[in-house]
Amino acid sequence: MRGPTVQEVTVKRSSITLIVLSAALALVGAACSSDDVGGDDFRVAIIAPSASNDLAFTQSIVDSANRLMEDGVIGEVAITDGTFVVEDAAVAIRDYATEDFDLVIAHGSQYGGSLQEIAPDFPEVAFAWGTAADTFGLPNVFSYEAASDEGGRVMGIMAAALSESNNIGIVGPIEVGDAKLYVDGFEAGVLAQNPSATVNINYIDSFSDVALASEAAQSLISAGADVMSGTAQMTVGAVGVAKTEGVAWFGTQSNQTTLAPEIVVASQVYHWEHMLEEMIGKIGDGTLGGELYKITFANEGLVIEFNEDYPLPDDVKQLGEDAIAVFEDEGGAGTKAGRGITGAPDRPNTRDV
Repeated sequence: MRGPTVQEVTVKRSSITLIVLSAALALVGAACSSDDVGGDDFRVAIIAPSASNDLAFTQSIVDSANRLMEDGVIGEVAITDGTFVVEDAAVAIRDYATEDFDLVIAHGSQYGGSLQEIAPDFPEVAFAWGTAADTFGLPNVFSYEAASDEGGRVMGIMAAALSESNNIGIVGPIEVGDAKLYVDGFEAGVLAQNPSATVNINYIDSFSDVALASEAAQSLISAGADVMSGTAQMTVGAVGVAKTEGVAWFGTQSNQTTLAPEIVVASQVYHWEHMLEEMIGKIGDGTLGGELYKITFANEGLVIEFNEDYPLPDDVKQLGEDAIAVFEDEGGAGTKAGRGITGAPDRPNTRDV
């Protein structure tokens, strides 16, 4: 068996660094038959707006693809990250399609226009993009989204129970997509648990401005917040301020514990691998797009990963697990999660890490 190799090359007509991760996995026993979809020959390309290790949106899809590569479902994963400039992303999308990748993923809602223009030129290539709910009526475009409001509500419930000042702060990027869903869900969770709590939300109109996120966090703390959350890659700045001030933090998209183990309580983590595996199966059956996917607690695409080193009271953690149980039992509706819910069983959608 040959292990993974890493190779760096430069994408033509841009200065984007392309990191290609490839792995050849031997077929062992009944692991994969010759008729199975995916495997050594299945190639996936990812174009994303921020760094692959951003502990947020981009890392969530990269980690999921790499898990499938480790499992032998994917043979190669190519990544072009840091493409905040849409025109640069469009170059990468077209280049990957030209290179006959089996699935080209434009991981950012800002890439929709480019994908709508490029996909018809490559009818034999499958494309996917998110977070969005529009395939443009194209037979070779999948779209996907995260029900991030579910995890937001769960986190908000625990945040309200944990807060001593009854003042919660949220740092948001731009009011779109899964970011807005998460913020709205978090606020709803706080108020479901404690209707008298104050929830201050500061949208900074940027997904990338770390310094502005830091300023927003400081402003929220100055206003009395003793528990905070935020979404998107720029929140590393907010977490840094929360760490300095000793303010508890709830993360989302990827596990953010390593940013500040002493103050990160838990993270809602996007596990896109179930969705990706289903897409790959569809592609093998000849369906190259035209379908929408959504990850939820019910389908195990959303997972709350608790920081086992944070001294979270058992009753507060139980509130979170109870709320998750409601989402699972209602197949993703979850509107009843909040005060007074008891008796949640052990769930695979929570992990201590």
